[in-house]
Amino acid sequence: MKVQSHTLACVMLVFSTFGSVKCGNILVWYTEASHWINLKPVLETLTDRGHSVTVLLPNVTLFMDATEKNRYSYEMFNVSLSLDELSDWMDEILYFTMYEMDKLNMLELYMKSYQIIGKDLDLCLVYCDGLLKSESVMDKLRKGRYDVLFVDPIFPCSELVAETLDIPIVYTLRLSIANTMERLCGQSPAPPSYVPGAMSKFTDKMTFSERIWNFLFYVSQDALAVSLWKKLDAYYSDYLGRPTSFCEMMGKADIWLIRTYWDFEYPRPLVPNFKYVGGIHCRPAKPLPKDMEEFVESSGDDGVVVFSLGSMIKNMTKERANVIASALGQIPQKVLWRYSGEKPETLAPNTRLYDWIPQNDLLGHPKTKAFITHGGTNGIYEAIYHGVPMVGIPMFGDQPENMVHMKSEGAAVIMDFNSMETKDLVDGLKAVINDPSYKENAMRLSRIHHDRPVHPRDEAVFWIEFVMRHKGAKHLRVQAHNLTWYQYHSLDVFAFLLAIIALVLFIFYKILKSCVVRCCFRSRSKSKKE
Repeated sequence: MKVQSHTLACVMLVFSTFGSVKCGNILVWYTEASHWINLKPVLETLTDRGHSVTVLLPNVTLFMDATEKNRYSYEMFNVSLSLDELSDWMDEILYFTMYEMDKLNMLELYMKSYQIIGKDLDLCLVYCDGLLKSESVMDKLRKGRYDVLFVDPIFPCSELVAETLDIPIVYTLRLSIANTMERLCGQSPAPPSYVPGAMSKFTDKMTFSERIWNFLFYVSQDALAVSLWKKLDAYYSDYLGRPTSFCEMMGKADIWLIRTYWDFEYPRPLVPNFKYVGGIHCRPAKPLPKDMEEFVESSGDDGVVVFSLGSMIKNMTKERANVIASALGQIPQKVLWRYSGEKPETLAPNTRLYDWIPQNDLLGHPKTKAFITHGGTNGIYEAIYHGVPMVGIPMFGDQPENMVHMKSEGAAVIMDFNSMETKDLVDGLKAVINDPSYKENAMRLSRIHHDRPVHPRDEAVFWIEFVMRHKGAKHLRVQAHNLTWYQYHSLDVFAFLLAIIALVLFIFYKILKSCVVRCCFRSRSKSKKE
């Protein structure tokens, strides 16, 4: 009878728990590539918890597939852009970052970056037009009665949708250029004295000269961002029919889910509505396909190396491919290389090429000794999750910065894609495989990653549901959003105090001068009388 009562109590508790969860209606902003990979686990968890999830999807996309079977639905909208135009644009970006950047001086790099980002914003505005100027789609969204908009802000205009539908926003992002979105729009403090600018390649331990360069980096990147955002400011103002700015609208976001954690980030100050949830997509390894498992097991005690430069790198030159393949052939480990280009002439018997690999499952295999990666956040977090040391070959975006973080933690070495020779890659692989410190540091980061009160995916879902329950999270937004730049830095207070000090000194000077004059006058008068 006692057992039955205990069982009944447990059942009642379960039902009461389920009953307290109110299912919501969630709208998801369109994104691409690795950004979409980060969103999917959260969306799947939300649908598991009974929420209705609708993903906005354009008719032209590189990576998203509307025919893919999912537990969420899609809301389609049309854009006046062809797939060829989008593919050509992506190829142009990749070619610039992989082969041109290193050949440009600072001024040329700045101007080229301005040109490329400007063109990227023009393409983004085509997507904005496709959705916001479609009366049928926007009318359908109004009738959808959504509770929250879940957004990766790499593509703009989600703020206009949230404003139109009068719903709160939850952001999910890694890092924007030089932290500009987070610092200028989210009001996240980032003292340049010890918080390196994103993509500056500095650590939090900077010399005096590095602090100078870091400060100048902040200033130059802020100037670049603000000047480029003028296009968005004009678009946002025109759409809303009132003066506003992209940054002001971003600042209204209720929660910012940052896709890193303290196993990766340098310590820095936080504001209450910034939540670090790195490793959302990480999970325990699953069994490998039979033929792949046989190849891995055949490596014996030497083990295997997993090699992937991500899904976007498809235009590697034959010369670079041969240099890499030759290096891989000189190590005793077997190599699984995700590669879709022409087969390298120097490919050795120990290396197999795959169009796709189960990267997470391979990294979690006990025979995996090292991970050669381009430094994407997703791959790095899978390596941290499983405690695998890395050889980084960063290509573009935040990848060089990411690998600097891993190198500073002693869990990786870094190669330069354009200049590395076969010997460089061989030496790098031998270092991370044979020097036990790299494995020890990777395992240390892995322990930090796992030692958390809740899984990052569950934490992300909690904050999305929190925003739905409370119809926003304005109580977590710092007052800095309502201050001007000079108020934020207390320049008006300094000016007032300096004015008071100057006034006091002026009065003191006048009094002192008056006393001196009187003293001199009395002295002269006394001399005349004598």
